[in-house]
Amino acid sequence: MRLKNKVIIVTGASEGIGRALCLALAKQTTQLVLAARNKDRLEALKAEVLSLGSEALVVPTDLTDIQACQALVNETIAKWGRIDVLVNNAGATMWVPVDDIEDPSIFENLMRLNYLGAAHTTYYALPFIKKTKGRVVGVSSVAGLTGVPCRSGYAASKHAMFGFFDSLRVELTGTGVTVTMIAPDFVVSEIHRRAVDGTGRPLGQSPMQESKIMGTEACAEMMVDAIEKRKRLLITSFRGKLARWIKLLSPASVDALAAKAIRDRK
Repeated sequence: MRLKNKVIIVTGASEGIGRALCLALAKQTTQLVLAARNKDRLEALKAEVLSLGSEALVVPTDLTDIQACQALVNETIAKWGRIDVLVNNAGATMWVPVDDIEDPSIFENLMRLNYLGAAHTTYYALPFIKKTKGRVVGVSSVAGLTGVPCRSGYAASKHAMFGFFDSLRVELTGTGVTVTMIAPDFVVSEIHRRAVDGTGRPLGQSPMQESKIMGTEACAEMMVDAIEKRKRLLITSFRGKLARWIKLLSPASVDALAAKAIRDRK
């Protein structure tokens, strides 16, 4: 119960990993700020959070809008007067080779949500997190540690998250604020169904073999543990951990591993 009574903002809370994380955190009697674009899903989640004994504030937020990022922080402070943990979880992805892309705005759209949304929200929240000596969490991806075919724009945005938050960690030395980076491998989530194709339209169905990849609840439990213990980095799969070290010795082997993961859809 290390997070009991903590004020925790979770972006991308309405579904997938974010939703599972909120439900896991709600078991600790927390004060959750639920941020995402879909208000109806957030309200449904709020009801579940309340039933588990925690409090919740719904803040519909489009993280591609910098003013909305600031408003999210302002509403949190207006409600509870503090921020203990910020979990930058919101994100989107793609599933198309670069030479099949018809609309190159895909790259900018992914960067605006996955990277800039996290950077802007952290920027506005940081003064308050310093006061509580709290925690900043960046939910990146194993794709933020290596190249992944068909997901170039996504991988680029997740690499950017590592660059930003690793730099921030150094800047915060001595402040009492810690930065945790989380790098999930494939997880059963709506993000795969909403992955955009070469025209920028959602696929509509997951390209993954979902029976063979991690569920959101298992991922969320690992994340809660990492947040509680203020870990520097969580990589959720053995494959991801192995690839991180092999990349130093044999980069081509990691390329082959990434290609196989996409080819096998697991």
